[in-house]
Parts: sequence; C-alpha cells; structure tokens
Amino acid sequence: MAVAELKAPSRLLTLNRRQLATGFLVVLILLVGLASLAIGATQVPLERVIATLLGTGEARDDLVVLTLRLPRIVAALFVGAGMGIAGAAMQGLYRNPLADPGLIGVSSGAALGAIATIVLGAKYMQYFGVWAVPFGAILGALAATFLTQAIGAVRRGEGRTASLLLGGIAINALVGVVIGILTFIADDRQLRDLTFWTMGNVGRADWSGIGIVIGALSIGSFVIIRQARALDAIALGESGARHLGVDISGMRNRIILATALMVGTATAFCGMIGFVGIVVPHLVRMTLGPGHRHLLPLSALGGALLLLTADLAGRNIAAPLELPVGLMTGAIGAPFFLWLLTRRQPS
Repeated sequence: MAVAELKAPSRLLTLNRRQLATGFLVVLILLVGLASLAIGATQVPLERVIATLLGTGEARDDLVVLTLRLPRIVAALFVGAGMGIAGAAMQGLYRNPLADPGLIGVSSGAALGAIATIVLGAKYMQYFGVWAVPFGAILGALAATFLTQAIGAVRRGEGRTASLLLGGIAINALVGVVIGILTFIADDRQLRDLTFWTMGNVGRADWSGIGIVIGALSIGSFVIIRQARALDAIALGESGARHLGVDISGMRNRIILATALMVGTATAFCGMIGFVGIVVPHLVRMTLGPGHRHLLPLSALGGALLLLTADLAGRNIAAPLELPVGLMTGAIGAPFFLWLLTRRQPS
C-alpha cells in the first residue's frame, strides 16, 4: 500500500510537468509568432498585426503580414516540428542521441536530390512543375538513408550505431563533393538557388508550396507518432522488443520512409537546416524523460519554437539583411553537439 501511495503522486507530478511544458511551449510559440509578424525590416505595430489577421487591416499591412511573413512563419513551424520529430525518432530507433537526420546523411542526400534537379533536371521541372524539386529531394533522402542503413548493417551489435554515424559522415563528405561539382557547372541563376539550398532559408516560402509542406510533414509525423510504443520497446534492445511483439523491420522501414518524406520535403522548400533534430529531442528527454508518447509531440513543439526563433533572430540581427536560418540553427546546435560529444561517446 505504501509503495502504491508513493507511485501515484510521482506519476501525477510527471504528468503535471509534461502538461506544464506543453502549455509553456505553446504560449512561447504564439508569442514568438506574433513577434515575427510584427518585427522586421518594416515594423508593424501589434494592434495592426491583429487587425490584419482578423481581416480588417490596411492593404500595406496585408502585404507585409499575410503575403511576406505569415507563409515563412507557417513553414518554420511545420519544418521545425518535422525536424524535431524526425530527430527524436532516429535517436530512439538507433538508441543514440547523436542519430540526427543530418548526421546520418538524410539531409545532405535530400539537398543533393534537390540541387541535381535544379541543375540537371530542367526538362523534368517543366513536366512536374512545383513537385519536381520535392520529388528529387525525397529520392535523394531515401537513397542516402538506405545507403547509410547498408553501411550500418555491415557490423552487428554494439558496433552498428558507430558504423551508422561514421557512414553518415562519409556520405555527407561525398555528397559535399558532388554538390561542389554541380555548383561548378551551374549557371548564375542556378548558383543563386544553390546558395539558398545549402544555407537553409524559410524566406522564400509562399502559399503555393505551403500545402505540400504541411501535407508531407503531417503524414510523416502521424506515421512516426504511431510508432511511439515500439520505440519505447526497442530501448530494451532488438531482442527484447521482439519478445514484446514488435515488428522491428516494419517499424524501421516506416520510420525511415516517414523521415525521408519529411526531411526531403523540408529540404526541398527550405534548404539544409541542421541540428534541430539533435538539440530539441535531447533537451526534452533530459527534462521530461524518454517516453516517446510524450517525447515525440513535445519535440515537435520544441522544434517549431527553435526554428521560428532562429528565423526571427536571423531577420533582425543584421537588419535589413537576413541571415539564413540554417546558419542560425548551426550557431546554436554546433556548440550543443560538441558538449554532447564530450558528455557521452556514441556506443
């Protein structure tokens, strides 16, 4: 009886902490979102922002708030959320806090697919229109992911994760060489586009492509969130998860395909954005525990907040110039990654 009485308050305290964290993140997202609509090269007072959102604003404010700023905010929210979920899923799948989609080559593969489509696929872009670059990015993400999987499968047991991460580093280096070659043969117009992809930027987001981003990231997030219990089980090891009835191969394929869909689409529309998938899930895990039923949605909220904040900072630090959001997340994530490396070595 005494043990039961002790466990109930503990579970209630954990639940309250998670609810408080969820509410806190939602409030911060709303505040940073409003600040992003109001602050920039052209200042729009908050009351005029609200009037514009309610449909009673002036034409000039409609242009700034609804046409220029709101699409990039929506893109930052969904891309950040998708990167957070994808990072949490990868870390759970490989049981390692360093297994980020960028580190294992998914992001660079997606960027290569998008860049190759831009430089070499003019004919296909005529046929597929707005879908051409996302399709190329998704194919690149899938190819990089399965190549990394094949490298990781060379070693079994405890060495598999190390092989996976080292293989991802090698793939990133190889992709960098190919991107360099494509950059060399690109014309001036293509070079401007390539700069956008390699640095990461949500500034080009518009309503014509937002629906694709929302659809792809929502589908991928839904698929991954449904794997929450299986990800909890695999924390016991693959043999332990199999004893609990988890289809390891099916779960791995679903997570890989969903991650490739999300990262490929995000990279196609916003370029290479790194470190969100490392920083956010790890902070949530350290603060609120490793259970994926809560870790995945909270990582989505945290990723959305991080990318939205990074975009706001990038637009205002050197105003009227805009620093690409990929540079801002790198400035935040690289020191955190170094700290993580010194704190715990990959197994």
